[in-house]
Amino acid sequence: MPACPVGRRRTLVQQQIFQRRSIMKYIFSISIVFFLLSSSFTAKQQPALKASVERGQKVYAATCIACHQADGLGVQRMNPPLVKTKWVLGDKKALAKIVLNGLKGGEIEIDGDDFHNPMPPQKDQLSDQQIADALTYVRNSFGNKASAVTVADVKAARGVVAGAGKAAAGPAAKKVVTPVKKAPVKH
Repeated sequence: MPACPVGRRRTLVQQQIFQRRSIMKYIFSISIVFFLLSSSFTAKQQPALKASVERGQKVYAATCIACHQADGLGVQRMNPPLVKTKWVLGDKKALAKIVLNGLKGGEIEIDGDDFHNPMPPQKDQLSDQQIADALTYVRNSFGNKASAVTVADVKAARGVVAGAGKAAAGPAAKKVVTPVKKAPVKH
């Protein structure tokens, strides 16, 4: 009799091991499928990203390099670095607005340093495609690794910029100023 429960116990243990192996194979198979799908998606994205970075490098060399330098480190207390900062790696729309509107100087602080040189607005000098490419280049160079900036991102930022100008020219901005009449001066 003792041989029978041991044999049954051994069979139960073998079934549990088989079930665990089956579950592990299933999880492994799903992981492989997920990996292959994500690799395929990334592979499709790579040519577009690479092309945008290459175009952006040319825009950067023609427009940005004088202030932000070839290594993206900028000039201390004058022009901010573009290396691993929240400004570059953060909100794409905010970054596009900086390029579109420029800066007066002193608005940017990185690691306790203020940067005082003004940045000229590029909204009339560069197309949305050029801005998107330049920002994609910056967000994927100098040790940065971030998602691409699209033309739609720049158009959205430009819309906010244009919307701000229209709002300022609306009814609230049309104040009629009446000249103050000066009292005649008595001598």
